[in-house]
Amino acid sequence: MTVIANAATSTDRANELIAAMAALPADHPSRPGVRDQVVKAWLPLARRLSSRYANRGEPRDDLCQVAVLGLIQAVDRFDAARGVDFVGFAIPTIVGELKRHFRDKTWSVRVPRRLQELRLAITGANSTLGHTLGRSPTVADIAGHLGISQDDVIEGLEGARAYNSTSLSTPITEGGTELGDTLGGEDAGYDLAELRIALGPALAGLAEREQKIVSLRFYGNLTQQQIAEQIGVSQMHVSRLLAGALTKLRQQLDTDHV
Repeated sequence: MTVIANAATSTDRANELIAAMAALPADHPSRPGVRDQVVKAWLPLARRLSSRYANRGEPRDDLCQVAVLGLIQAVDRFDAARGVDFVGFAIPTIVGELKRHFRDKTWSVRVPRRLQELRLAITGANSTLGHTLGRSPTVADIAGHLGISQDDVIEGLEGARAYNSTSLSTPITEGGTELGDTLGGEDAGYDLAELRIALGPALAGLAEREQKIVSLRFYGNLTQQQIAEQIGVSQMHVSRLLAGALTKLRQQLDTDHV
């Protein structure tokens, strides 16, 4: 009984403070001090609402801070002239701030807001239908409950996978292998694959002697002097023929990849 009486007294005092602040003009010198007292008096409400969202992967202290931010917004925006009591205005403001925190801050991978909101709706439907049906609801059950298509439900469930992610530093074996170690790296050969495919037709477009010189230089690994001795011309002539052949190849390959 004593606890209940103390709680009632605290609530009465908090209501008196918010009423006193509402009666003061915005530029009244004592208003900031009264505002601070109002926020302090209503802190238990913010803490109580934040506790409802505990055990969802977010630290309790962080949730409490978000709730207090919502409380401060409610205090600053409260208008007694609208005929709504402060609690009726503060609760949805604080809860809205908490939901916004989960929607905007806790997703590991950014997804459209529509999918974030759809995930929350599906989560709520799962809980409600689980109680009423006495079993895990199917996609069709959720779709019927929310009034959306089954494809939308599946899309929401797929999008929900972005809510949590696994660190690449997560160990996956006793030997110390981490998840990131299993990811493949870039293979430089892929960048050259298309070029190699195009090289054959480009070589076929060269004169027969040019083809032979290119083949001996790059496939036979012969020096220009060795090539000159083999085909019976000077090394300088081989150099000019090779330079001309390579220029033709570059032009042809550039044309093929435009």
